[in-house]
Amino acid sequence: MRRCIIAGGVVALAALSGSCTTMSKDECLAGAWGEKGYADGAAGYPMTRLDDHAKACAKFQVAPNPAAYESAREDGLRTYCTLRRGWEEGRSGNTYYGVCRPEEEAAFLPAYQDGRRLHDVEEAVSSAESALNGAEARIADREDKLEAKERELRDEGLTDEQKDRVRDRINEVRGEIRQARRAAREARDALDQAEWDLRRVRLDLIGRYPI
Repeated sequence: MRRCIIAGGVVALAALSGSCTTMSKDECLAGAWGEKGYADGAAGYPMTRLDDHAKACAKFQVAPNPAAYESAREDGLRTYCTLRRGWEEGRSGNTYYGVCRPEEEAAFLPAYQDGRRLHDVEEAVSSAESALNGAEARIADREDKLEAKERELRDEGLTDEQKDRVRDRINEVRGEIRQARRAAREARDALDQAEWDLRRVRLDLIGRYPI
C-alpha cells in the first residue's frame, strides 16, 4: 500500500485531501487495532499514523484503541528495523521516519542510506533517458514539419503573402529544432554523468548488498 505521507514529514495527505483514506468502513467497524498497529509498524509508519486512522474512522463513529495499536506496532517495528529492511526501504525510495530505536538504527540507517543512494542515481539515469528520448522525439517531429513546410513553399499558386507566412513558419520550426538539439545535447551530458555515478555507486556497494 502506497504511503499517503508527505516526504520529510509525518503529515498525512489524508489531512489535506479526502482522496487517501487510511482505513475502510469495514476495517473501522472490525476494530482490529492490534492487527493494524502491527502492519503499520512493519511498514515503518510513525505513531502519528494512528491519528490518520482515527480521522478515517470518526465518520463511522468508531474510536481507536491506542494501547492495543501501540503495543502491536512495537512488535511490527522489530520486523522493520533491520539491516535488510533498511536496504530495501532505501532501494525503493521510501521515506524513513526515524521510528527505530538507536540500537536498531545502527544497522538499519546505514543500509537505508546506501539503498537510497543507489535509488537516487538510478532515478537520475531514468530521468536523463526520458529527457533525451523526449528531445530526440521533438527533433524528429520538427524535422518532419520542416520538410512539410518546405514542400508547401514549393507549391504553385501560393500568393506572396502566403509564401511569407510559410517562410515565417519555416524559420520558427528551424528555431525549434535548434532548441531541441540543445536540449538533446544537455540530456546526453546528464545521462553520461548519471551513468558514471551509477557505476561508481554500484562498485562501492557490490558485495555488501543484493544489487
